[in-house]
Amino acid sequence: MRKLRRLLPLLAVIFAFALIATACGDDDSGDAADTTAAPAETTAAPAETTAAPAETTAAPAAAEPVNVCELAYFTGEFAAYGPSLTADVRFPIEQVINLDPPLGRTWNLISEDIGTPGEAQAARTCVEQHAAEIVVSQAHGYRTYRDFMLEWIAENDWPLGPTVHGGTIPGNLGGVGSEPLFRAQGLDEALGAGGVFYAETQGVEKIVVFATQVEGFQLAAGAAEKAAEAVGIEVLARIDVPAEQPSYRAEAERIVELAPDAVIVQAGSVESGTLIKQAAEAGLSLYWIGETGWIQPEFIGTLGVDPIATQKGIGYVAFSYNDGTPAWEFYQPLWDDTPGYGDEFGPATDQYHFSTYDLMTHTALAVEYAGSYAASAWAPAMFAVGDPPGTVCYNYPECLALIRAGEDIDYEGVTGDGSYTAGGVNTLLNSYTPFNTDGTVGEAVILDTARALEIIDEIKVEAECASPNPAGTDPASPECTW
Repeated sequence: MRKLRRLLPLLAVIFAFALIATACGDDDSGDAADTTAAPAETTAAPAETTAAPAETTAAPAAAEPVNVCELAYFTGEFAAYGPSLTADVRFPIEQVINLDPPLGRTWNLISEDIGTPGEAQAARTCVEQHAAEIVVSQAHGYRTYRDFMLEWIAENDWPLGPTVHGGTIPGNLGGVGSEPLFRAQGLDEALGAGGVFYAETQGVEKIVVFATQVEGFQLAAGAAEKAAEAVGIEVLARIDVPAEQPSYRAEAERIVELAPDAVIVQAGSVESGTLIKQAAEAGLSLYWIGETGWIQPEFIGTLGVDPIATQKGIGYVAFSYNDGTPAWEFYQPLWDDTPGYGDEFGPATDQYHFSTYDLMTHTALAVEYAGSYAASAWAPAMFAVGDPPGTVCYNYPECLALIRAGEDIDYEGVTGDGSYTAGGVNTLLNSYTPFNTDGTVGEAVILDTARALEIIDEIKVEAECASPNPAGTDPASPECTW
């Protein structure tokens, strides 16, 4: 068994964007007609090399660059995070992959804004207008255009679908040629289950699960209930409330009456800070276990420092990384020392920086291994290059050379051992990070990721779908029926 080395404490900047992964619950219909592309100097190649006619469905010829279309955040609720997220995608392309691109075809990054036209329309633009063989970061609105993508892939065998923001997409979708979604970050459910596993280590016997009515938080809350059942922790109540209430005093008083040992909280940073502050004022002292958004300044800003010392523990569950490995030694200085990346968007330890790098590296290696950009060939290759047997390798040039020499490889990246679940979800590490009494973060504790994934596999996710997979797709692909 490969050993995971010591993990560094997660830095505050890791979770500046975590809200995007869990608190973004609104699906979009994609009815708007126009799109907003990122600035040409940072994302899009000249028009003559990128855009195909709208009616074109055939993939570009082998000699042409590969259009990689990112679903970006340049307007709308998360516009402040857009430039950094685009830099995350651009970095491995410009600094690593295009130095020796897979199958000899350079990657050309195009960004389509989802904030104004919606994710569905942006995704359609990527394939219909840009003939993008790779569409990066399909996310929260995926199920609103899932049928369209499945039909397109069934007819064309592209695009590939590596995504960073796929935490709210049920874990049984993806991982096959007919639905080639592979996710860099774990499922939102893993955060809820991980919270319960940490509670178990503290001797907790009774919990309350509290969640706002946002899709990602609801998924995580359901996983927490399932995990509690699996480990023998009693769930006294599940409390679901609207997001962005000015007060949660009534809910805090109910928790006082229930008298749990811990509360698993799946809510935004302000809502969580408000709840815990009001519960502390009501005399509660217990474990509060939340999610990645708690590292945002708004959490401590709302909670204040004083309540921390009155509680048994306050901390959050998050996704993490391996430090001290050859993979990290290759990636970390490259990100931190390359102008326009670490100096502008924070250190390599940001979860979106390192997980996007790992995903895009893995994608490129799988293309080379498959010898094709066809989804039907790439999807099984994503498993092949990340799982044993094979020669263990830790970075793109090293692994690429081995593939071209005819060897099987086992890529171990910065997020872990390079393995994916059957649904194409990265089996990356989970950790619990406590707050110190002065409001700073303490040492991260690694949780049992494999156990969380086992729990998630047992969960039947309630979700809306327009219809099952269209006729003609791979009969082995998971259908949208829950």
